[in-house]
Amino acid sequence: MAGSAARSSVVRFCAWLVTAIFVIGLVGAASIVVSGWLIDGVEQANGSRRNAVERSALGDYFGAVSAIFSGIALLLLVTALLYQQLELRLQRTELALQREELAASRNELRRSAEADMRSLHVQLTQMAMADPALAAVWTTHHDEPEPTARQHLFANLVFSHFVLARSWGSYSDADLLAHAHGLLRNPAFLHYWDSTRSARSRLSPNSPEAQLAQLFEQAVSDLRHEPPPSTP
Repeated sequence: MAGSAARSSVVRFCAWLVTAIFVIGLVGAASIVVSGWLIDGVEQANGSRRNAVERSALGDYFGAVSAIFSGIALLLLVTALLYQQLELRLQRTELALQREELAASRNELRRSAEADMRSLHVQLTQMAMADPALAAVWTTHHDEPEPTARQHLFANLVFSHFVLARSWGSYSDADLLAHAHGLLRNPAFLHYWDSTRSARSRLSPNSPEAQLAQLFEQAVSDLRHEPPPSTP
């Protein structure tokens, strides 16, 4: 099949080549015929071939002027093309800057919306901390004593603070891991963390909360394998 396809390609190429040669020959022959007609017309218009030759020689004196104007026209054309190319480059640069500004505006709007959402979360948590009746609706720790439930609400605010700080680049992962070590040494925060582990396991792995939770779980593992402090 490959051989037949190759032969077909060779046949098509030969056919195109023959056609092209025929067309070139036809155009050449037509050019010769047309040129003969034009020469006869010029000779008849000037009375004789001698007069046509003399007048053509007179026109050659203006050839240099024609060449100068042709060069000027070519220079103007090249200048116009270069100017157009420069203008297109400037337009592309301006469009790139506009795209960057739009991207920055979108990021700023996203951060503003995220900050507003975090602010609403803080307000709701504060209301739940101030009113046990509201805390019964907002939290899932119904079996915890009221002081412990409030501690859990506050611990959730602290964790949300670090989630927002990480998303804004305020802390590196190493900094957050150090903060996690400090928080998880606190028994109240550790109790909150252990009691909410099942709820965090249902988060999307790509969510900011789940990503920060992985750092805190690493801190938990580090603290469990940490040697006990030496006694004097």
